[in-house]
Amino acid sequence: MNDASKVMDRVRRALGRGGAHTNGAPTAPPTPPPLPDSVVRLVQPAVDLPALFAQRAGEMKMIVSQVGREALAASIAEFLRGKPVKSVALSDSPLLEQSGVRAALEGAGLTVRTWRDISLDEMYEYDCAITTVDHAVAESGTFVIKPSANQGRSMSLVPMYHVAVIERDQFLPDMLDLFELLAKDPDRSNYVLISGPSKTADIEMNVVTGVHGPNVVAAFVLS
Repeated sequence: MNDASKVMDRVRRALGRGGAHTNGAPTAPPTPPPLPDSVVRLVQPAVDLPALFAQRAGEMKMIVSQVGREALAASIAEFLRGKPVKSVALSDSPLLEQSGVRAALEGAGLTVRTWRDISLDEMYEYDCAITTVDHAVAESGTFVIKPSANQGRSMSLVPMYHVAVIERDQFLPDMLDLFELLAKDPDRSNYVLISGPSKTADIEMNVVTGVHGPNVVAAFVLS
């Protein structure tokens, strides 16, 4: 055993993780003590998750609106009206297709193409992307997207406007719930977590949005 190994062995012993059994097998780390939900969770079961999400996301400068499914297409078109948006990249989502989002946007005079018809290089030519999400965390005002064949990672990271559509059954109370779900996914590293527009601060604490991602992030929560 070299000097570095000796040091690490002493650290392990000090942490209660021991060195090795007599048969050479390493000892198992101690089982962490159970922690009650009342201590580790800030969001209790009775909380209105969409309302809490809207509050926390709003604090992070995300624009949050609650709309009925039948009003989704018109609401998104109205939101983009008057904005510096001429071209929109649309997720290949059954929800967006069934809601008539593409027709509403084209009726508002916008150029619309779906993800399957767009290359990564072409994404830089689009002003806005509209996606669905996989989860939404109420405690932090965060929505979670797993890039897929229906919507690539660049849709939520490249255009200056990002519009996300959230269904009510996608809300989770806190990050503990999210991590519990992700632990079951072998591809769990391939997720994007978004809490408002991109923000960058310098040493003088001057914050600028939109430098490394969308300048405007809007979430439409289906009621």
